[in-house]
Amino acid sequence: MLGFFIPLGCGQGDIMLQQIARRLDAQSVAMTGVVQRNLEHDPERRCHMDLQILGQPDIIRISQERGKYALGCRLDSGQLALAVHHVEAALQRRRVSLLIINKFGKQESEGEGFRHAIGTALARDIAVLTTVSRAQMPGFRDFAQGMETELTCDVDEVTRWCLDQCHAQPDVAQ
Repeated sequence: MLGFFIPLGCGQGDIMLQQIARRLDAQSVAMTGVVQRNLEHDPERRCHMDLQILGQPDIIRISQERGKYALGCRLDSGQLALAVHHVEAALQRRRVSLLIINKFGKQESEGEGFRHAIGTALARDIAVLTTVSRAQMPGFRDFAQGMETELTCDVDEVTRWCLDQCHAQPDVAQ
């Protein structure tokens, strides 16, 4: 019940997950998690990275403004931890049938980020959907231990997979 796809290009996974989340929400699928929205604000600077907490009005900026000549990681780990807290709290207080995480990235490969939330969901038989870049595939495979299902980059196929996983769960209202 751990579905993933490898995005075809920069930002494409984020766009797909937003579309999938909207479709599933329209079908009243009980879900939590995060989708990323990249906001262009200045052609000379990198975009802002915001996480929309599914099922909540919260939007959390996880990127730091480091100046237009800065190199390296601009992830704000404190803000990422806040987003993780929101998702883990939702897993505790609400009955959900699907967890969507914007990506299994470097933080998750290193044992941080949403890794614990993903593990919690899987232990509770809650389906999980995420994206994985080729660079993070070794860490993801190590984490998944063969439980993963690779999906194609097709919104219809991934939406069907999510619905199939949710419908397979007992006592989950759709």
